[in-house]
Amino acid sequence: MRFDDVILYLDRVGVADVLLPFILVFTVVYAVLFKSKVLGREEGFNRFNIILALVMALAVIFPHVTGVGPDIVPIINTALPNIAAVAIALIMFMFLMGIWGVNWSIKTIGSFVVVLTMGVVLYIFGAAAGWGWKIPDWLYFLRNGETQALIITLLVFGLIIGYITKDPANDDPNKKLMKRFDQRFNLFGEGKEK
Repeated sequence: MRFDDVILYLDRVGVADVLLPFILVFTVVYAVLFKSKVLGREEGFNRFNIILALVMALAVIFPHVTGVGPDIVPIINTALPNIAAVAIALIMFMFLMGIWGVNWSIKTIGSFVVVLTMGVVLYIFGAAAGWGWKIPDWLYFLRNGETQALIITLLVFGLIIGYITKDPANDDPNKKLMKRFDQRFNLFGEGKEK
């Protein structure tokens, strides 16, 4: 049996339509509930996180399988490859920074990356859901794949060069917008600095 036959078989039995969206929704909801501790901070509240994540994941899957109610599984399946491409681009960016020996911390650029990624993911999901988010006519050339690749390459190399050549003596860490944003919203769970 060839590998593509295995993938086609898994698709026929519903892995892409049922199992993968279920696992994705369950994992994301559980991780958010666990990290934010919305349902409580005591040790026994973990089971409530599991139950709520399970209910939400099943609430996504049942309308898709039964055909009753709003079906967001096609939106997830349409947007997920684009989100994976964004994740790969971010990982490659960090990989290139590591190759050049740039010393950086998630505390300094982490908030910027989080906000940028949330915006890109929101746009991708909105476009996949058909919310009417379109590029203006004068920016239509950006829909060309070669142009997109060129722009992403230029941006990545521009960021790398800018980060490498900046003067660290002129940086005031208290004036950085993303640092203040990170301290205010505590995105990485490290607490506010005093």
